Amino acid sequence: MEHFIGALKKYAEFSGRARRTEFWMYMLIYFVIQIALTLIGLDTVALIVSLGLLVPSLSIGARRLHDTGRSGWWQLLSLIPLIGAIVLIVFWAQDSHDANSYGANPKEGVPA
Repeated sequence: MEHFIGALKKYAEFSGRARRTEFWMYMLIYFVIQIALTLIGLDTVALIVSLGLLVPSLSIGARRLHDTGRSGWWQLLSLIPLIGAIVLIVFWAQDSHDANSYGANPKEGVPA
């Protein structure tokens, strides 16, 4: 839950980097919330929540891409049906790169 809260604290911060754990835990909690709201019949609330979380979802996606050495603009691939989503998932799943133009490796100084 701390990764979800941390991503919300960086609501519209598109600079910097995000580790894989931070990104995937945010996405997991986001999808669980969406599925739960839909299953209990609160489709309108689910839509409002998804619109409210659009900016933090884009920002954490951009920071995750920065961690792999790519620009956040790669998220535009999601506009290509199916193939764009597959490519983005592969990019998001890749390991962190060393220091790059987006900042230092967030894994440095973290115990394994």
